Amino acid sequence: MTQRTTSATRIPEAHLEATAGSGRPDLEVVEFRAQFEARSPLDEIVREGARQMLQAAIEAEVTEFVSRHEDRRDDHGRRLVVRNGHLPARAILTGAGPLQVRQPRVRDRSLQKEERVQFSPSVLPPYLRRSRSLDELIPWLYLKGVSTGDFTDALRALLGENAPGLSANCVVRLKEQWSAEYEQWSRRDLSQTQYVYLWADGIYLNVRLESEENSRQCLLVLMGATADGKKELIAVRDGYRESEQSWSELLLDLKGRGLSLAPKLAVGDGALGFWAALRKVFPETREQRCWVHKTANVLAKMPRSVQPRAKEALHEIWQAETREAANKAFDGFLEKYQAKFSAACECLKKDRDVLLTFYEFPAEHWMHLRTTNPIESTFASIRLRHRRTKGSGTRRTSLAMMFKLAQSAEKRWRRLNGHQHIIHVLEGRTFTDGILQDAA
Repeated sequence: MTQRTTSATRIPEAHLEATAGSGRPDLEVVEFRAQFEARSPLDEIVREGARQMLQAAIEAEVTEFVSRHEDRRDDHGRRLVVRNGHLPARAILTGAGPLQVRQPRVRDRSLQKEERVQFSPSVLPPYLRRSRSLDELIPWLYLKGVSTGDFTDALRALLGENAPGLSANCVVRLKEQWSAEYEQWSRRDLSQTQYVYLWADGIYLNVRLESEENSRQCLLVLMGATADGKKELIAVRDGYRESEQSWSELLLDLKGRGLSLAPKLAVGDGALGFWAALRKVFPETREQRCWVHKTANVLAKMPRSVQPRAKEALHEIWQAETREAANKAFDGFLEKYQAKFSAACECLKKDRDVLLTFYEFPAEHWMHLRTTNPIESTFASIRLRHRRTKGSGTRRTSLAMMFKLAQSAEKRWRRLNGHQHIIHVLEGRTFTDGILQDAA
Protein backbone atom coordinates (compact mmCIF):
# COMPACT_ATOMS: atom_id res chain seq x y z
CA MET A 1 0.00 0.00 0.00
CA THR A 2 1.31 3.39 -0.87
CA GLN A 3 1.14 5.89 1.97
CA ARG A 4 0.40 9.50 0.93
CA THR A 5 2.09 12.21 2.93
CA THR A 6 1.59 15.96 2.82
CA SER A 7 3.82 18.65 4.24
CA ALA A 8 2.45 20.88 6.95
CA THR A 9 1.08 24.07 5.49
CA ARG A 10 0.09 27.14 7.44
CA ILE A 11 -3.55 27.86 6.69
CA PRO A 12 -4.35 31.56 6.27
CA GLU A 13 -6.89 32.84 8.77
CA ALA A 14 -9.08 34.31 6.01
CA HIS A 15 -9.30 30.91 4.39
CA LEU A 16 -10.15 29.21 7.69
CA GLU A 17 -13.05 31.61 8.12
CA ALA A 18 -14.25 31.03 4.57
CA THR A 19 -14.26 27.25 5.02
CA ALA A 20 -15.46 27.15 8.62
CA GLY A 21 -18.93 26.09 7.56
CA SER A 22 -17.62 23.02 5.75
CA GLY A 23 -15.97 21.59 8.88
CA ARG A 24 -12.43 21.52 7.46
CA PRO A 25 -10.37 23.60 5.02
CA ASP A 26 -9.88 22.58 1.43
CA LEU A 27 -6.26 21.36 1.44
CA GLU A 28 -5.97 21.62 -2.35
CA VAL A 29 -6.80 25.32 -2.21
CA VAL A 30 -4.37 25.84 0.68
CA GLU A 31 -1.53 24.05 -1.10
CA PHE A 32 -2.21 25.93 -4.35
CA ARG A 33 -2.18 29.28 -2.58
CA ALA A 34 0.99 28.34 -0.70
CA GLN A 35 2.80 28.04 -4.04
CA PHE A 36 2.39 31.79 -4.44
CA GLU A 37 2.90 32.83 -0.83
CA ALA A 38 6.18 30.95 -0.44
CA ARG A 39 9.20 31.98 -2.49
CA SER A 40 11.24 29.07 -3.80
CA PRO A 41 15.07 29.19 -3.83
CA LEU A 42 14.91 29.63 -7.60
CA ASP A 43 12.66 32.70 -7.21
CA GLU A 44 15.13 34.20 -4.74
CA ILE A 45 18.09 33.54 -7.07
CA VAL A 46 16.28 35.16 -10.00
CA ARG A 47 15.29 38.17 -7.91
CA GLU A 48 18.79 38.65 -6.46
CA GLY A 49 20.31 38.33 -9.92
CA ALA A 50 17.91 40.94 -11.27
CA ARG A 51 18.70 43.26 -8.35
CA GLN A 52 22.45 42.95 -8.94
CA MET A 53 22.09 43.62 -12.67
CA LEU A 54 19.93 46.68 -12.03
CA GLN A 55 22.34 48.01 -9.42
CA ALA A 56 25.28 47.44 -11.77
CA ALA A 57 23.50 49.35 -14.56
CA ILE A 58 22.82 52.24 -12.18
CA GLU A 59 26.47 52.35 -11.05
CA ALA A 60 27.73 52.17 -14.66
CA GLU A 61 25.55 55.12 -15.68
CA VAL A 62 26.94 57.26 -12.84
CA THR A 63 30.54 56.21 -13.59
CA GLU A 64 30.08 57.15 -17.26
CA PHE A 65 28.66 60.58 -16.31
CA VAL A 66 31.53 61.35 -13.92
CA SER A 67 34.12 60.21 -16.49
CA ARG A 68 32.54 62.43 -19.15
CA HIS A 69 33.26 65.50 -16.96
CA GLU A 70 36.71 64.36 -15.84
CA ASP A 71 38.40 67.38 -17.46
CA ARG A 72 36.48 69.83 -15.27
CA ARG A 73 38.83 70.61 -12.38
CA ASP A 74 39.47 73.41 -9.91
CA ASP A 75 42.64 75.47 -9.49
CA HIS A 76 44.22 72.68 -7.43
CA GLY A 77 43.57 70.03 -10.07
CA ARG A 78 40.78 68.33 -8.18
CA ARG A 79 37.70 67.07 -10.00
CA LEU A 80 34.61 69.22 -9.79
CA VAL A 81 32.13 66.47 -10.70
CA VAL A 82 32.40 63.63 -8.19
CA ARG A 83 30.34 60.90 -6.57
CA ASN A 84 28.87 61.83 -3.24
CA GLY A 85 27.54 58.71 -1.52
CA HIS A 86 24.11 57.20 -2.15
CA LEU A 87 20.50 58.16 -1.78
CA PRO A 88 18.42 56.05 0.65
CA ALA A 89 17.55 52.61 -0.70
CA ARG A 90 14.16 52.26 -2.34
CA ALA A 91 12.10 49.34 -3.61
CA ILE A 92 11.35 49.17 -7.34
CA LEU A 93 8.47 46.91 -8.26
CA THR A 94 9.35 44.82 -11.33
CA GLY A 95 8.22 41.63 -13.00
CA ALA A 96 10.74 39.77 -10.80
CA GLY A 97 9.18 41.24 -7.67
CA PRO A 98 10.29 44.20 -5.49
CA LEU A 99 14.01 44.98 -5.82
CA GLN A 100 15.93 47.07 -3.27
CA VAL A 101 18.43 49.38 -5.03
CA ARG A 102 20.40 52.51 -4.19
CA GLN A 103 20.97 55.46 -6.49
CA PRO A 104 24.46 57.09 -6.21
CA ARG A 105 24.61 60.82 -5.66
CA VAL A 106 26.60 63.05 -8.02
CA ARG A 107 27.89 66.45 -6.90
CA ASP A 108 29.26 69.37 -8.91
CA ARG A 109 31.54 71.49 -6.70
CA SER A 110 31.78 74.45 -9.07
CA LEU A 111 31.59 77.77 -7.24
CA GLN A 112 29.46 79.32 -9.96
CA LYS A 113 25.92 77.83 -9.87
CA GLU A 114 25.28 78.52 -13.54
CA GLU A 115 28.31 76.35 -14.46
CA ARG A 116 27.18 73.30 -12.52
CA VAL A 117 25.94 70.20 -14.35
CA GLN A 118 22.97 68.17 -13.19
CA PHE A 119 22.95 64.38 -13.28
CA SER A 120 19.63 63.05 -14.64
CA PRO A 121 19.50 59.25 -14.30
CA SER A 122 17.76 57.33 -17.08
CA VAL A 123 18.02 53.81 -15.66
CA LEU A 124 16.37 54.79 -12.39
CA PRO A 125 14.51 58.11 -12.81
CA PRO A 126 13.52 60.04 -9.69
CA TYR A 127 10.30 58.91 -7.99
CA LEU A 128 10.11 55.73 -10.09
CA ARG A 129 8.36 53.01 -8.10
CA ARG A 130 7.28 50.56 -10.84
CA SER A 131 8.91 49.33 -14.03
CA ARG A 132 7.32 50.32 -17.32
CA SER A 133 6.37 46.71 -18.09
CA LEU A 134 4.46 46.58 -14.81
CA ASP A 135 2.65 49.81 -15.67
CA GLU A 136 1.49 48.00 -18.81
CA LEU A 137 0.48 44.93 -16.79
CA ILE A 138 -1.87 46.95 -14.56
CA PRO A 139 -4.20 48.21 -17.33
CA TRP A 140 -3.96 44.82 -19.05
CA LEU A 141 -5.29 43.05 -15.93
CA TYR A 142 -8.04 45.62 -15.50
CA LEU A 143 -9.09 45.50 -19.11
CA LYS A 144 -9.12 41.71 -19.10
CA GLY A 145 -11.81 41.67 -16.44
CA VAL A 146 -10.05 41.80 -13.05
CA SER A 147 -12.21 44.07 -10.89
CA THR A 148 -10.71 46.78 -8.69
CA GLY A 149 -11.69 44.79 -5.60
CA ASP A 150 -9.65 41.76 -6.71
CA PHE A 151 -6.76 43.78 -8.06
CA THR A 152 -4.45 43.58 -5.04
CA ASP A 153 -4.86 39.80 -4.71
CA ALA A 154 -4.15 39.27 -8.41
CA LEU A 155 -0.93 41.28 -8.28
CA ARG A 156 0.21 39.59 -5.09
CA ALA A 157 -0.18 36.23 -6.79
CA LEU A 158 2.00 37.46 -9.66
CA LEU A 159 4.56 39.58 -7.79
CA GLY A 160 4.60 38.37 -4.21
CA GLU A 161 3.14 39.44 -0.88
CA ASN A 162 5.45 42.45 -0.50
CA ALA A 163 4.39 44.22 -3.68
CA PRO A 164 3.93 47.85 -2.56
CA GLY A 165 1.77 50.65 -3.89
CA LEU A 166 -0.79 48.50 -5.71
CA SER A 167 -4.44 48.80 -4.77
CA ALA A 168 -7.87 49.55 -6.14
CA ASN A 169 -7.12 53.26 -5.75
CA CYS A 170 -4.15 52.75 -8.07
CA VAL A 171 -6.55 51.69 -10.84
CA VAL A 172 -8.78 54.70 -10.20
CA ARG A 173 -5.76 57.00 -10.64
CA LEU A 174 -4.72 55.10 -13.75
CA LYS A 175 -8.11 55.61 -15.36
CA GLU A 176 -7.68 59.36 -14.96
CA GLN A 177 -4.23 59.05 -16.49
CA TRP A 178 -5.63 57.05 -19.42
CA SER A 179 -8.18 59.77 -20.09
CA ALA A 180 -5.44 62.41 -20.15
CA GLU A 181 -3.36 60.27 -22.51
CA TYR A 182 -6.35 59.83 -24.80
CA GLU A 183 -6.97 63.59 -24.96
CA GLN A 184 -3.35 64.20 -25.94
CA TRP A 185 -3.34 61.36 -28.48
CA SER A 186 -6.57 62.54 -30.12
CA ARG A 187 -4.92 65.92 -30.88
CA ARG A 188 -1.69 64.54 -32.37
CA ASP A 189 -0.38 65.89 -35.70
CA LEU A 190 -1.05 63.70 -38.77
CA SER A 191 0.61 65.82 -41.45
CA GLN A 192 3.46 63.33 -41.90
CA THR A 193 1.19 60.28 -42.07
CA GLN A 194 -0.39 58.54 -45.05
CA TYR A 195 -2.78 55.61 -44.87
CA VAL A 196 -3.28 53.37 -47.87
CA TYR A 197 -6.21 51.44 -46.34
CA LEU A 198 -8.87 52.28 -43.73
CA TRP A 199 -11.05 50.00 -41.60
CA ALA A 200 -14.10 51.58 -39.97
CA ASP A 201 -16.61 50.21 -37.50
CA GLY A 202 -18.93 51.24 -34.68
CA ILE A 203 -18.52 49.48 -31.31
CA TYR A 204 -21.63 49.55 -29.10
CA LEU A 205 -21.23 49.38 -25.30
CA ASN A 206 -23.39 49.74 -22.20
CA VAL A 207 -22.70 52.51 -19.67
CA ARG A 208 -24.07 51.96 -16.15
CA LEU A 209 -23.82 55.32 -14.41
CA GLU A 210 -25.18 57.62 -17.10
CA SER A 211 -28.76 58.73 -17.63
CA GLU A 212 -31.10 56.37 -19.44
CA GLU A 213 -30.82 58.19 -22.75
CA ASN A 214 -26.99 58.02 -22.54
CA SER A 215 -26.73 54.41 -21.34
CA ARG A 216 -25.96 53.08 -24.82
CA GLN A 217 -22.62 54.25 -26.16
CA CYS A 218 -21.35 54.00 -29.73
CA LEU A 219 -17.61 54.30 -30.21
CA LEU A 220 -16.51 55.14 -33.76
CA VAL A 221 -13.24 53.34 -34.51
CA LEU A 222 -10.84 53.88 -37.41
CA MET A 223 -7.76 51.78 -38.13
CA GLY A 224 -5.34 52.26 -41.00
CA ALA A 225 -2.44 50.67 -42.84
CA THR A 226 0.57 52.91 -43.37
CA ALA A 227 2.79 53.09 -46.44
CA ASP A 228 5.12 50.47 -44.94
CA GLY A 229 2.30 48.03 -44.23
CA LYS A 230 1.90 48.57 -40.49
CA LYS A 231 -1.54 48.76 -38.92
CA GLU A 232 -2.27 51.72 -36.67
CA LEU A 233 -5.18 52.94 -34.60
CA ILE A 234 -6.19 56.25 -36.18
CA ALA A 235 -9.15 57.40 -34.12
CA VAL A 236 -11.60 56.38 -31.39
CA ARG A 237 -14.44 58.80 -30.76
CA ASP A 238 -17.45 58.76 -28.47
CA GLY A 239 -20.82 59.01 -30.18
CA TYR A 240 -24.48 58.10 -29.86
CA ARG A 241 -24.97 56.34 -33.19
CA GLU A 242 -23.22 55.75 -36.50
CA SER A 243 -24.69 58.82 -38.16
CA GLU A 244 -23.31 60.70 -41.12
CA GLN A 245 -22.80 63.73 -38.88
CA SER A 246 -20.73 61.79 -36.34
CA TRP A 247 -18.50 60.20 -38.97
CA SER A 248 -18.13 63.51 -40.83
CA GLU A 249 -16.92 65.22 -37.66
CA LEU A 250 -14.34 62.46 -37.11
CA LEU A 251 -13.04 62.49 -40.71
CA LEU A 252 -12.92 66.28 -40.88
CA ASP A 253 -11.00 66.34 -37.61
CA LEU A 254 -8.40 63.98 -39.12
CA LYS A 255 -8.17 66.17 -42.20
CA GLY A 256 -7.79 69.28 -40.04
CA ARG A 257 -4.86 67.67 -38.22
CA GLY A 258 -2.98 67.09 -41.46
CA LEU A 259 -4.34 63.88 -43.03
CA SER A 260 -4.65 65.44 -46.48
CA LEU A 261 -3.96 62.40 -48.72
CA ALA A 262 -7.03 60.25 -49.24
CA PRO A 263 -6.68 56.52 -48.49
CA LYS A 264 -6.92 54.24 -51.52
CA LEU A 265 -9.55 51.93 -50.01
CA ALA A 266 -11.90 51.92 -47.01
CA VAL A 267 -13.41 48.75 -45.53
CA GLY A 268 -16.59 48.83 -43.45
CA ASP A 269 -20.02 47.34 -42.91
CA GLY A 270 -23.24 48.60 -44.46
CA ALA A 271 -23.73 51.53 -42.07
CA LEU A 272 -24.75 54.33 -44.42
CA GLY A 273 -23.47 57.11 -42.18
CA PHE A 274 -19.80 56.25 -42.68
CA TRP A 275 -20.01 55.90 -46.45
CA ALA A 276 -21.95 59.13 -46.88
CA ALA A 277 -19.36 60.98 -44.80
CA LEU A 278 -16.43 59.33 -46.62
CA ARG A 279 -17.77 60.38 -50.03
CA LYS A 280 -17.87 64.00 -48.89
CA VAL A 281 -14.51 64.19 -47.08
CA PHE A 282 -12.42 61.72 -49.17
CA PRO A 283 -14.34 61.23 -52.44
CA GLU A 284 -11.34 59.55 -54.12
CA THR A 285 -11.33 56.63 -51.67
CA ARG A 286 -12.67 53.33 -53.04
CA GLU A 287 -15.24 51.34 -51.04
CA GLN A 288 -15.15 47.70 -49.89
CA ARG A 289 -18.02 46.22 -47.90
CA CYS A 290 -17.19 43.75 -45.12
CA TRP A 291 -18.07 40.19 -46.15
CA VAL A 292 -18.51 39.00 -42.55
CA HIS A 293 -21.20 41.62 -41.88
CA LYS A 294 -22.83 41.05 -45.27
CA THR A 295 -22.92 37.28 -44.74
CA ALA A 296 -24.58 37.73 -41.35
CA ASN A 297 -27.14 40.16 -42.79
CA VAL A 298 -28.04 37.85 -45.69
CA LEU A 299 -28.33 34.72 -43.52
CA ALA A 300 -30.52 36.57 -41.03
CA LYS A 301 -33.17 36.81 -43.75
CA MET A 302 -33.19 33.07 -44.35
CA PRO A 303 -34.51 30.09 -42.34
CA ARG A 304 -32.06 28.35 -40.03
CA SER A 305 -32.32 25.11 -41.97
CA VAL A 306 -31.06 26.81 -45.14
CA GLN A 307 -28.30 28.90 -43.58
CA PRO A 308 -25.43 26.34 -43.63
CA ARG A 309 -25.78 25.72 -47.39
CA ALA A 310 -26.30 29.41 -48.12
CA LYS A 311 -23.20 30.30 -46.09
CA GLU A 312 -21.09 27.91 -48.18
CA ALA A 313 -22.46 29.50 -51.35
CA LEU A 314 -21.54 32.98 -50.08
CA HIS A 315 -18.02 31.80 -49.26
CA GLU A 316 -17.62 30.59 -52.83
CA ILE A 317 -18.16 34.18 -53.99
CA TRP A 318 -15.55 36.05 -51.96
CA GLN A 319 -13.06 33.18 -51.93
CA ALA A 320 -13.02 32.90 -55.73
CA GLU A 321 -9.61 33.44 -57.33
CA THR A 322 -10.87 35.85 -60.01
CA ARG A 323 -13.62 38.43 -60.35
CA GLU A 324 -15.13 36.41 -63.20
CA ALA A 325 -15.42 33.34 -60.97
CA ALA A 326 -16.83 35.50 -58.16
CA ASN A 327 -19.49 36.94 -60.46
CA LYS A 328 -20.40 33.46 -61.64
CA ALA A 329 -20.82 32.29 -58.02
CA PHE A 330 -22.76 35.49 -57.29
CA ASP A 331 -25.21 34.79 -60.11
CA GLY A 332 -25.47 31.19 -58.98
CA PHE A 333 -26.49 32.26 -55.46
CA LEU A 334 -29.17 34.61 -56.78
CA GLU A 335 -30.54 32.01 -59.18
CA LYS A 336 -30.71 29.39 -56.44
CA TYR A 337 -32.35 31.47 -53.70
CA GLN A 338 -34.17 34.33 -55.47
CA ALA A 339 -37.54 32.60 -55.75
CA LYS A 340 -37.93 31.65 -52.09
CA PHE A 341 -35.72 34.21 -50.30
CA SER A 342 -35.96 37.41 -52.29
CA ALA A 343 -35.20 39.67 -49.29
CA ALA A 344 -31.88 37.90 -48.70
CA CYS A 345 -30.97 38.15 -52.37
CA GLU A 346 -31.84 41.85 -52.52
CA CYS A 347 -29.64 42.45 -49.46
CA LEU A 348 -26.73 40.82 -51.28
CA LYS A 349 -27.42 42.21 -54.76
CA LYS A 350 -27.58 45.90 -53.80
CA ASP A 351 -23.90 45.97 -52.79
CA ARG A 352 -22.55 43.78 -55.57
CA ASP A 353 -19.94 46.19 -56.91
CA VAL A 354 -18.54 47.32 -53.56
CA LEU A 355 -18.36 43.72 -52.31
CA LEU A 356 -15.90 42.83 -55.08
CA THR A 357 -13.64 45.90 -55.07
CA PHE A 358 -10.79 43.96 -53.45
CA TYR A 359 -10.07 42.18 -56.76
CA GLU A 360 -8.48 45.42 -57.99
CA PHE A 361 -5.86 45.32 -55.22
CA PRO A 362 -2.90 42.99 -54.58
CA ALA A 363 -3.96 39.39 -53.94
CA GLU A 364 -1.67 39.29 -50.88
CA HIS A 365 -3.86 42.01 -49.32
CA TRP A 366 -7.20 40.31 -49.92
CA MET A 367 -7.34 38.59 -46.53
CA HIS A 368 -6.96 42.01 -44.89
CA LEU A 369 -9.41 43.85 -47.14
CA ARG A 370 -12.44 41.57 -47.33
CA THR A 371 -13.57 42.13 -43.72
CA THR A 372 -13.31 44.53 -40.78
CA ASN A 373 -11.74 41.75 -38.67
CA PRO A 374 -8.71 43.92 -37.76
CA ILE A 375 -11.14 45.97 -35.64
CA GLU A 376 -13.47 43.16 -34.58
CA SER A 377 -10.70 40.90 -33.28
CA THR A 378 -8.92 43.72 -31.47
CA PHE A 379 -11.96 44.93 -29.57
CA ALA A 380 -13.38 41.53 -28.67
CA SER A 381 -11.51 41.87 -25.36
CA ILE A 382 -13.23 45.10 -24.47
CA ARG A 383 -16.60 43.45 -24.99
CA LEU A 384 -15.53 40.66 -22.62
CA ARG A 385 -14.58 43.28 -20.03
CA HIS A 386 -17.97 44.97 -20.34
CA ARG A 387 -19.88 41.72 -20.04
CA ARG A 388 -18.09 40.93 -16.78
CA THR A 389 -18.63 44.34 -15.25
CA LYS A 390 -22.10 44.94 -16.79
CA GLY A 391 -20.71 48.00 -18.60
CA SER A 392 -18.33 50.82 -17.71
CA GLY A 393 -19.30 53.36 -15.10
CA THR A 394 -19.14 56.41 -17.36
CA ARG A 395 -18.77 57.19 -21.04
CA ARG A 396 -15.42 58.86 -20.35
CA THR A 397 -14.06 55.75 -18.62
CA SER A 398 -15.32 53.52 -21.41
CA LEU A 399 -13.57 55.65 -24.01
CA ALA A 400 -10.30 55.63 -22.05
CA MET A 401 -10.47 51.84 -21.62
CA MET A 402 -11.06 51.31 -25.34
CA PHE A 403 -8.10 53.53 -26.19
CA LYS A 404 -5.77 51.84 -23.71
CA LEU A 405 -6.70 48.35 -24.84
CA ALA A 406 -6.08 49.30 -28.47
CA GLN A 407 -2.68 50.73 -27.57
CA SER A 408 -1.76 47.47 -25.89
CA ALA A 409 -3.03 45.37 -28.80
CA GLU A 410 -1.31 47.58 -31.39
CA LYS A 411 2.09 46.26 -30.32
CA ARG A 412 1.08 42.79 -31.52
CA TRP A 413 -0.45 43.81 -34.86
CA ARG A 414 1.53 42.38 -37.73
CA ARG A 415 2.30 43.99 -41.05
CA LEU A 416 0.16 43.35 -44.08
CA ASN A 417 1.03 40.34 -46.22
CA GLY A 418 2.82 41.46 -49.36
CA HIS A 419 3.48 44.93 -47.94
CA GLN A 420 6.02 45.51 -50.72
CA HIS A 421 3.08 45.97 -53.11
CA ILE A 422 1.78 49.01 -51.22
CA ILE A 423 4.09 51.29 -53.16
CA HIS A 424 2.40 50.11 -56.38
CA VAL A 425 -1.02 50.85 -54.90
CA LEU A 426 0.09 54.35 -53.94
CA GLU A 427 1.49 54.88 -57.43
CA GLY A 428 -1.92 54.02 -58.90
CA ARG A 429 -0.69 50.89 -60.71
CA THR A 430 -3.34 48.53 -62.07
CA PHE A 431 -4.12 45.17 -60.47
CA THR A 432 -6.36 42.67 -62.22
CA ASP A 433 -7.58 39.78 -60.07
CA GLY A 434 -4.87 40.71 -57.60
CA ILE A 435 -2.03 40.56 -60.14
CA LEU A 436 0.07 43.64 -60.97
CA GLN A 437 -0.26 44.50 -64.65
CA ASP A 438 2.74 45.61 -66.70
CA ALA A 439 2.72 49.31 -67.57
CA ALA A 440 1.62 49.98 -71.12
